[in-house]
Amino acid sequence: MASNTDLPLSSDIKLSQTLKEQQKDYDCTPCRIMGSTAFVGLGAYTYYSGMKQLREQESVILKSGSRFKIFPRKVAIVATSAVCAGLGMYRLVN
Repeated sequence: MASNTDLPLSSDIKLSQTLKEQQKDYDCTPCRIMGSTAFVGLGAYTYYSGMKQLREQESVILKSGSRFKIFPRKVAIVATSAVCAGLGMYRLVN
């Protein structure tokens, strides 16, 4: 004989059905596409803008004596851009 704790309550069943119905409309395809496009666009803009500014300021950076020359800055720009684009792709898939 099953105890009372083994049987689901009617309120639990209603709650799970309600949550399933709400989850259907929670993350629609247009929302995913818009969010994904925004993040991928941000990644592209970050790369384009960052590399452009780096090219324009290259001589100033080299003369400044900073230990962060051109290569580490390029890596930072590429990494930031890749993270944004990766988030966009993740948003599209998940």
